[in-house]
Amino acid sequence: MMENVSIVKMFTLSGLDFTLEQRITLFLLTLLWYLIILLGNATLIVVIIVDKNLHEPMYIFLCNLCINALYGTVGFYPKFLLDLLSSHVISYAGCMLQGFVIHSSTCCDFSILALMAYDRYVAICRPLVYHSFMTKQRVSVFVLFSWVLPLYCMFMNTASLLGSRLCGSHINRVYCVNWMIVTLACSPLKANTAVAYFNMLFYFGHFVFIIWSYMYLIRTCMSSKENWGKFMQTCMPHLLSLITFTISVLLDLLYMRFGSADLSQDFSNFMAIEFLLIPPVVNPLVYGLKLTKIRNKLVSFVHIKGTDAKCRIMTLHVSGKLSH
Repeated sequence: MMENVSIVKMFTLSGLDFTLEQRITLFLLTLLWYLIILLGNATLIVVIIVDKNLHEPMYIFLCNLCINALYGTVGFYPKFLLDLLSSHVISYAGCMLQGFVIHSSTCCDFSILALMAYDRYVAICRPLVYHSFMTKQRVSVFVLFSWVLPLYCMFMNTASLLGSRLCGSHINRVYCVNWMIVTLACSPLKANTAVAYFNMLFYFGHFVFIIWSYMYLIRTCMSSKENWGKFMQTCMPHLLSLITFTISVLLDLLYMRFGSADLSQDFSNFMAIEFLLIPPVVNPLVYGLKLTKIRNKLVSFVHIKGTDAKCRIMTLHVSGKLSH
């Protein structure tokens, strides 16, 4: 019996017990939200790539943050939308892949936010050496490591789960995460535990570094009106993004480990997906509205489009009069 139970090819996901009308409504709302995420992040990516004036470290890191948002959400939304219209099951390979994408995206966010904090630290606290230190080559290396390290860490985490004997196939979530696979294991997964603790310590170090950077920045900027203006203009969006993301992830982790089974299913679903709902939408809004260069570029783009449309209408109007 144990052999049969441990050979798992499909997992069932929970939390989608809705009526047909509720599923259709939730599908439409989720699709709309996902399109907003795609549009907001893709707009910032295109603006930063097209405008050469935005090819600076701060905006390059922001561009990667938006790319990572698209990468992470593609691991959840398409499958979730499909589950709302069909049976909520997922293959073993699909579960491993989904867990890897969501976990690695979360870690990439922390790595990129750490880079952004370091960039602001050098720009404000060491302005004389900023351009000589934050060269294109060094920024490229920073960006490369901000992707490679999280992907490697999460690959090792996921790889340590492969081949483990499982005594169940029901995942008490709307999507797959590695911790849920660990809870289904027939015996403790020592390799996965070791890798998980290493990753936790590694990214806790990121978090400490970010907090130290902002504390140092705030203390430095408060002594100068000019520096405080720079902080409010360029650091406040990063700080808001960091706070939103950190609170969302911490709430998810704490609820996953210590959440009560007595809470409603709707609340459980929200706690499970809120870090995939809120930060991907908040980031484009915060950076697009707060950072002057991006805001001006977006406003000028809308203005040019509006002017072109008016010109076309006037041309058609004049052409119509001449034809008469």
